[in-house]
Amino acid sequence: MSGTRFFLEVRPQIPAELPRLPELANNLIYTWDRDLRHLFRQLNDALYDACNGNLGVFLRRLAQTDLDQAAQNRAYRDGYHRVVASYDAYHARQMPLDLCQHLDPKSDLVAYFCFEFGFHESLPLYSGGLGILAADHCKAASDLALPLVAVGLLYHQGFFEQHIDAQGRQIAQYRTTQLEDLPLRVALDAHGQEMIVSVPIGTDHVRLRIWRGQAGNTTLYLLDSDLPGNSDVHRSITHRLYGGDESTRVMQEIVLGIGGVRALRALGIEPTVWHLNEGHAAFQVIERCHAKTTQGMSYAAALEQVAAATVFTTHTPVAAGHDVFSRGLIEQHLGPYLQSIDFDIDRLLRLSHNGAQDRVNMTSLALRGSRHHNGVSKVHGEVASANERYIWPEIPPNENPIVHVTNGVHLQTFLALEWVNLFDVRFGEWRNKISDPEYWSRIDTIPDHQFWSIRQELTAELFVDVTKRLRQQHRSNGVASSTIDRATKLLQMPAAKVLVLGFARRFATYKRATLLFSERDRLARLLNDPDRPVVLIMAGKAHPHDEPGQRLIEQVYELSMKPEFIGKVLLVENYDLALARKLVAGVDVWINNPEYPLEASGTSGMKAAINGAINLSVLDGWWAEGFDGANGWGIKPHDVAWDSDYRFREEGRDLIDLLENHVIPLYFESDASRDWIGMAKASMRTIIPRFNTERMVREYVEKLYCPAARQYRALRADQAAERLAQWKKRVEEEWPHVRFERVDQPKTLFTHGDTVSIELRAALAGLHPADVRVECVVAQDGGQAVTLNAVELPSGAPDQVVFRLEFPPPFAGQQTYQIRMYPYHELLSHRFEMGRMRWI
Repeated sequence: MSGTRFFLEVRPQIPAELPRLPELANNLIYTWDRDLRHLFRQLNDALYDACNGNLGVFLRRLAQTDLDQAAQNRAYRDGYHRVVASYDAYHARQMPLDLCQHLDPKSDLVAYFCFEFGFHESLPLYSGGLGILAADHCKAASDLALPLVAVGLLYHQGFFEQHIDAQGRQIAQYRTTQLEDLPLRVALDAHGQEMIVSVPIGTDHVRLRIWRGQAGNTTLYLLDSDLPGNSDVHRSITHRLYGGDESTRVMQEIVLGIGGVRALRALGIEPTVWHLNEGHAAFQVIERCHAKTTQGMSYAAALEQVAAATVFTTHTPVAAGHDVFSRGLIEQHLGPYLQSIDFDIDRLLRLSHNGAQDRVNMTSLALRGSRHHNGVSKVHGEVASANERYIWPEIPPNENPIVHVTNGVHLQTFLALEWVNLFDVRFGEWRNKISDPEYWSRIDTIPDHQFWSIRQELTAELFVDVTKRLRQQHRSNGVASSTIDRATKLLQMPAAKVLVLGFARRFATYKRATLLFSERDRLARLLNDPDRPVVLIMAGKAHPHDEPGQRLIEQVYELSMKPEFIGKVLLVENYDLALARKLVAGVDVWINNPEYPLEASGTSGMKAAINGAINLSVLDGWWAEGFDGANGWGIKPHDVAWDSDYRFREEGRDLIDLLENHVIPLYFESDASRDWIGMAKASMRTIIPRFNTERMVREYVEKLYCPAARQYRALRADQAAERLAQWKKRVEEEWPHVRFERVDQPKTLFTHGDTVSIELRAALAGLHPADVRVECVVAQDGGQAVTLNAVELPSGAPDQVVFRLEFPPPFAGQQTYQIRMYPYHELLSHRFEMGRMRWI
């Protein structure tokens, strides 16, 4: 048939009885409100699935008859009114009173910048953990009615869809998103015109359109460079997430950082707290400083005020996760802009180096441009403090300004519907007790048979989904039908008869996807025991430029097709949020075996645990905090000083030993089934209240947002920022000349009731006694330390200052003490932020 094919679309008219369906469909609250999604699914279940859960597209394609019938159905109308009432009540929420003590919802506002946001598979603006965590952060902020706006980029192709071919090679397939299909709208000005801002890139001014989305009580602003008038190169900046080369990346970060600040300014939004979720948006520090210098502030004072209001979260200790740009690349893309604001490029390099003076390290820029910093687990906080100690070179890493806020997951998004229904019936108002550990002890009151029934129901749903995906995957590769049947054989068995292991995450080398295969013969023997059927389901993408990661996928695929592993090891392509929700709910055991200490946090294991799966993981990231000996299995990392190949072998052996001697017997031995259910309950009971995003966001408010807002207000008052900047300049100039010594003779033996007396003499150069603090740190057996302040004494010498410390020894027996001095000012955000310290 020849001729032109013309397209048209017929959209239904919304019945007067259901007027707010479009509003419900275009609010991202649908990504976590199951009742709202169910309201739409009732209209046409098959179409809902065909639209991938995108309610806007679904509503456009729905037949008029479906809507009209629903409008005339009293039961449906009643359900509609219940959903609307719940939706309105949700949006009328007020921030909890305890959080109002930290942030003022009327005057404070947090601006949350991130490179990606993983709300739902229908909004393809994410690649993995960072984006899903960012979206969960926004969802929890919405639940708490926290005053927060999110800023990111609108990718036209987003991250790639993954196909694994017959040789196990990852094929990246990019699909262009139809923007009209997304629950986003172009931001308009007071005259109804599109809001356009521009950012300087090279000698050009790149125009950006601002898109607005609503996620419950949280507003999302996304920047789009694909506009007429921009060059093809500049139009492509927002085409792909993590696509292109270094030049594309630096342009994306200019758009996010500088463009994001300009977008909020154009919208009339004035944050009091700026949260950089990773270093991608760190160029905003320069733009915000420039805005303040145009108001008459010195650059140094502007930086103090900007940094005081800025929170920076670092998410990885892996070097490849920290963007570093050459001086030449920065001069090419930012040189004219820096000249126009009289910001010498050497100043930028001083602000952003981590040792290499001709490189811009975005993590270093974010650290020096902020005063409130955190890692995303206790272990990661310690690792980040050590890795980034160059910012505070004289401060012990355990005392520098990097703290930790352990990640969490959004319970309402990742808790399976079956558990939600059970909790509603048995527990009542559990949604108001999410972070209450004592409340969740009632998990133990669920009858074992009911708990087990839900677990098996979720596993059966996973089997159906994975079978469908694998059959389609193998058919597209021309795999024989008999081989496909073998590959999916175990998935046809009753769920209770099969132990399901899950491993799904990004295929980066440090995540060690092949650790399970370090003893192939043992693993094959365990997986092929006919009396104890075990299946391992694996999934994950590698970055298109990560060749070692892609080789791991090839290795796993090759192994999965070998006779001893086919049907026992299943590698499922195109890991996304939809597959993730099925996996974390349906597997029995969630495996994570990163190379310690490179797993900053990880959240997939949390999602599995809240659904009653049991974690079998290396004690790194969040699991080092979550594991209590009774809620799963932990693999103790071997000494990091040992050879990595040796560690791989030994930790691989530990993993197989746990499977063979603990996991598999506990699942299959009839007299141990109660113990398995008990451990699964312990997994839920201990993880739900501690590792959810409500707890996480509350910690951000208390530990970071509140101090940032308080410091910002303090440095806006009465030239405070100028005073602090001048004081810091004086300290930096004088500190190299400061000297510090002890003048009394140390005494080592004391009787209970005696007083330790220490006398110290300092030559402070151009500093004053009020510019420093002198402390004695007393500790016992490497345990808790006690810090004591010295008192200044009169001195006859004009260039000498005498300090005295007097104290009763705080511990019994042997103890140690150290004496130190550091610069101090009441306006510092952190007492050690200068990074300077002298020790006796």
